[in-house]
Amino acid sequence: MSKDYFAHKAESYEQNRDRVDNVSNIANTILEKTHIEPSMHLMDFGSGTGLLLERIAPHVKKITAVDISPSMNRQLAEKRASLQCELDVREIDLEEQSIDECFDGIISSMTMHHVRDIDAMFRRFRELLKPGGFIAISDLDKEDGTFHSEDTGVFHFGFERNDIARAAEQAGFSGIEVVSASAIEKEDRSYPVFLLTATASSHKSDG
Repeated sequence: MSKDYFAHKAESYEQNRDRVDNVSNIANTILEKTHIEPSMHLMDFGSGTGLLLERIAPHVKKITAVDISPSMNRQLAEKRASLQCELDVREIDLEEQSIDECFDGIISSMTMHHVRDIDAMFRRFRELLKPGGFIAISDLDKEDGTFHSEDTGVFHFGFERNDIARAAEQAGFSGIEVVSASAIEKEDRSYPVFLLTATASSHKSDG
């Protein structure tokens, strides 16, 4: 995934009111469903221009933003001075690379449908978390493929909640909960958005 599929979207990304409102709903649900503390260091997977992390920033010490898009990362870096926590921006493809660091939690908004192997990504999340660390992963409920007007870089038309919960469980997560977080209105249709939260078990999965 070396091509920057979001280069043409980066500068105007936050001008979409529905997108901004959706991320606000997701952030509020994350804050409601997790025990975030001021000392925490989180990772935002697929951070984009930072719509999600800037809403979580006032509640934590540091966020490491991970995204493969150079253009999105540049937009985010410009926000560094205005963020209410320390920011580390990493241009990394987590499907191919890892990070030599462990986090208190991993948050993500609308990124998993761009991931080819969901099972492998949950295992990567597990490796990157401290014992007892959490994930808060949000994405589309299963849809018929009409959500994206262009399917470049899209590997899943949303997810069945049971399926994504099972992937988290098999990767070594417990206390899994999937709740409704938001809905995106698009061309007279409503696309539900879920939030999956879970905790890294004390022992890593062998699978």
